[in-house]
Amino acid sequence: MRALARQISDVSRVRGDFVLRSGRTATEYFDKYKFEAEPALLDAIAGRLAALVPPGTEVLAGLEMGGIAVVTALGRHTGLPCAFVRKQAKPYGTARLAEGADVSGRQVLVVEDVVTSGGQIVISTGQLRDLGARVDAAVCVIDREEGGATALAAAGIALHALFTRGDLDAA
Repeated sequence: MRALARQISDVSRVRGDFVLRSGRTATEYFDKYKFEAEPALLDAIAGRLAALVPPGTEVLAGLEMGGIAVVTALGRHTGLPCAFVRKQAKPYGTARLAEGADVSGRQVLVVEDVVTSGGQIVISTGQLRDLGARVDAAVCVIDREEGGATALAAAGIALHALFTRGDLDAA
């Protein structure tokens, strides 16, 4: 695990001035597209992430956009069907919020790449619940340890992280 943490950190950690989705600013950023774009690394991540999938999970739901690559790789390791969750339903075609596997009446696990405040998971989980999904957990590759797990717990969502920022710092 330590070697995988080191590899993720080496590939994706960048320094500079960044505005995060939460609106916060940071001098360090985990560019998830860097580890998602490396097939062997993404496969290794998904293989380890599979152990964090709670028993009884029926559908994996990846959040647009970064969670899509992770959920697809994770689905390969677990054999579970995947749903691809948009930030908002598109106004054309199927006009669905969640594409792929049906989530209604099913136990759904939200899959995300990096969690900071947890805001998008809370929003998307609410939308999935409105569609009839049962959601009480989420998994992510990296928890930046900036309040996301607490915010998710307040919304009835347990966060299971493959790595925390502290894990990556230690690696």
